[in-house]
Amino acid sequence: MTIKVKRQLNDGPNIRREKEIVSKMIYIYCKKKHNQKVFCEECQDLNDYAWKRLSLCPFGEEKAACAKCSIHCYKQDYRERIKIIMRFSGPWMLLYHPIESIRHFRIPGKLRK
Repeated sequence: MTIKVKRQLNDGPNIRREKEIVSKMIYIYCKKKHNQKVFCEECQDLNDYAWKRLSLCPFGEEKAACAKCSIHCYKQDYRERIKIIMRFSGPWMLLYHPIESIRHFRIPGKLRK
């Protein structure tokens, strides 16, 4: 007999901020590459997946940037897609969301509060 343990979902302020940032990056990508004003089906799928992974992150509020993480919880195809989106949207974040992009790049993961 196996016992199934449910993990508690992360919903602290740092995780919420990460979710907002990843959604904004995916939105910029979708708007520029897919000419959409709302998420297309593919981008909505990736956004839902990213939110789920952030909610289930074992490091919770103490998480570092996903690129520097010791565990890669994204499936390979989703990881490749999010890398492409972040490379594309990163520079655009400075234009569309300058305060958040500076906060995101300037403050290391464990020091964010």
